Amino acid sequence: MVNILVTGATQGIGKAIANELKDLGTIYATGRNVEHLRIYSNYCVCDLAKDVETLESYVKDKKIDVLINNAGEYIYGAIDKMTDSQIQEIFEVNLLAPVKLIAKASENMKKKKWGRIINIGSISGIMGEANASLYSSTKSGLVGLTRALALELASYNITVNTVNPGWVDTEMGQTSAELSEFFKDEIIETIPQRRFVQPEEIAKLVRYLISDDAKGITGQSINLCAGLSVGI
Repeated sequence: MVNILVTGATQGIGKAIANELKDLGTIYATGRNVEHLRIYSNYCVCDLAKDVETLESYVKDKKIDVLINNAGEYIYGAIDKMTDSQIQEIFEVNLLAPVKLIAKASENMKKKKWGRIINIGSISGIMGEANASLYSSTKSGLVGLTRALALELASYNITVNTVNPGWVDTEMGQTSAELSEFFKDEIIETIPQRRFVQPEEIAKLVRYLISDDAKGITGQSINLCAGLSVGI
């Protein structure tokens, strides 16, 4: 049994991942809403944009073996319309927080000579998305981080991978669609499989990636996007 931390576990992809992995070990959940976190036995209330230090201490104290960096924010708008605070917040949540949490979690993983780190990226970090440059750049950053850390941590039997979802049938996915310039039906027409990905699909891929069967998979950026990254 292992200690598993899932950030952003109160809804959507994070909640699906926590539910999928609950039989593999102890789930430690994080999020900003204490009411939503109470479904878990072990949780830490934390706003990654403001007090990530709280979660860093929690990660070290709980000796996390499996770290799922899922929490993320999405901002839609032209780059010249973005404020300094918006820029700061999205980079803190989407990229800097994962870096800091990995730094803390990897200490215990190195000692145990085993660990799994999975970053939830986005197809927008692979393909780019107009009017979502901040989001795209933070998610792209996770891919580079994953590749470098996979090399750095390979000798410790620690794997590091990124999963890049496309349009996902979650509250955040629906909000992203509403913020864009297109209707949901128009978005679906751009997806080869003509559907949104279900959060449970991502959760099952995460489960595989932390299994011993996937010990040879590291440094990879895996697109789970219903064919969106391939083309129309």
